[in-house]
Amino acid sequence: MPYYAAMLHMVDTKKNTEVRPRHIEYLDELDKKGKIFARGPFLDDSGGLVVYIADSFEEALSLAEDDPHIVEGARRLELKEWKVV
Repeated sequence: MPYYAAMLHMVDTKKNTEVRPRHIEYLDELDKKGKIFARGPFLDDSGGLVVYIADSFEEALSLAEDDPHIVEGARRLELKEWKVV
């Protein structure tokens, strides 16, 4: 199954703090469904990374765009297919 790296670039730090609980809850649910390979923040506070497991780019894009951080404008999404080596 393909992997997709969603880089979530910080846009609004205040909004990010407000949205974080919904973001974590959303990712926890996807994790339970086997849709996440890895996730976590960048240590320089510039955002974070979620590696989705999806059947297609379109599915990964839909999952990433439904993340509350993206929906509520706290972060900006950059999505790329990622190869595990």
